[in-house]
Amino acid sequence: MIVQNEVDLSFTNIVEGRRSVRKYDSSAVVTEQEIRELLELATKAPSSSNLQPWRFLVVTDPELKAKLLPIAFNQQQVVEASAIIIVLADLEMYTLSDKIYESAAAAGYMTEEVKNNMVANSTRMYSSLPPERLKEIAVFDTGLVAMQLMLAARTKGYDTVPMGGYNRDQVKELFGISDRYLPTLMLPIGKAAVPGHPTTRLPIDDITFFNKL
Repeated sequence: MIVQNEVDLSFTNIVEGRRSVRKYDSSAVVTEQEIRELLELATKAPSSSNLQPWRFLVVTDPELKAKLLPIAFNQQQVVEASAIIIVLADLEMYTLSDKIYESAAAAGYMTEEVKNNMVANSTRMYSSLPPERLKEIAVFDTGLVAMQLMLAARTKGYDTVPMGGYNRDQVKELFGISDRYLPTLMLPIGKAAVPGHPTTRLPIDDITFFNKL
């Protein structure tokens, strides 16, 4: 059972309480079961045609984290956080459409006819997209799941920081990742040793336009 660590679980407080934490308590452990539970919550995120292109490479081994350190430009959170979740975009996510829609049909969410049409249409459409458009869709969806993962972690009293600053080619080389998978962001998760500092945001009136730009 996950200890809530006295976190205020109202949505507003979860969102306002999330900080990008860069200094972690290296003695704190997020268990594999806890990570699985967080990923279950995170993957409720929406995705294009429900193709769920996100894949998660969870790194907890200290030796592997040490190898990630120079790849992440020596950002210490890579070795101090309990786990590093590398979020990957599957550029061939449409190849799992049969499994995805079969599951939906088995759950009673669609008929067999609709399932067959969805499999055929999604496979045809996504496989024929220009590579850059397909990449754009997959990366967008991994951003959705990553944000949901950060908020889920906060509900359990854990801290995170989204990292785009690392060498993607070296990550692929270290783990033998094929070109099918594109590393998008690296997400340390653990307990803060030093709280993330608060930041400000632009006023809504500066960034919002109603009915015309």
